[in-house]
Amino acid sequence: MEILKVENLTKIYGGKDNQVLALDNVSFSIKKGEFVAIVGASGSGKSTLLHLIGGVDRPTSGHVYIEGKDIYDFDDDKLAIFRRRQVGLIYQFYNLIPILNVEENITLPLDLDNRKIEKEKIEQLLKLLGLENRRKHLPNELSGGQQQRTSIGRALITNPAIILADEPTGNLDSKASDEIIQLLKKANQQYKQTIIMITHNLEMASFADRMIKLEDGKIIEVK
Repeated sequence: MEILKVENLTKIYGGKDNQVLALDNVSFSIKKGEFVAIVGASGSGKSTLLHLIGGVDRPTSGHVYIEGKDIYDFDDDKLAIFRRRQVGLIYQFYNLIPILNVEENITLPLDLDNRKIEKEKIEQLLKLLGLENRRKHLPNELSGGQQQRTSIGRALITNPAIILADEPTGNLDSKASDEIIQLLKKANQQYKQTIIMITHNLEMASFADRMIKLEDGKIIEVK
């Protein structure tokens, strides 16, 4: 079943005399439960694509359908709610709230949405993340790998339609990077979670089911 469809997506930055074509008529689709890597050099358009898929920015033209809904038909308020409920975001630099502990950071999306926190779900998630003994620690008491695992938990807690991971290993050493990619793979397999990962690292991209390569805002290869 198709969970994401990107159709003729174009993004232009700048005014009439100083335009930058960041994304050029990009189209592809992703099935539910797939793990897809989007790769490309700096400036290829991959981060722009991620932001448009996630509803963080709006395209110049084109469409993004998540579970059959064109997310850009929503006004800003409805889009923010949809993004919070249906899109899990994992950033390179974690973006954790420094005054919240591990468990509070993970459950933050549910708190913001006034949704019930199921004790069994959080226990399962902490076990998956290997953070059972760190649940009351603040971000500054964690290693980089533990902080990134916390951010993965925050993305998983809402059972989103898709998870978007933006260079999730880019700020980690090789050992922690391996742990994070294995955790993403496990979340993909255990929860059937659809994951789209942006990376310039072809070794990390090789763990995905499929790879989409961007160059100068265009798809040049799918494999």
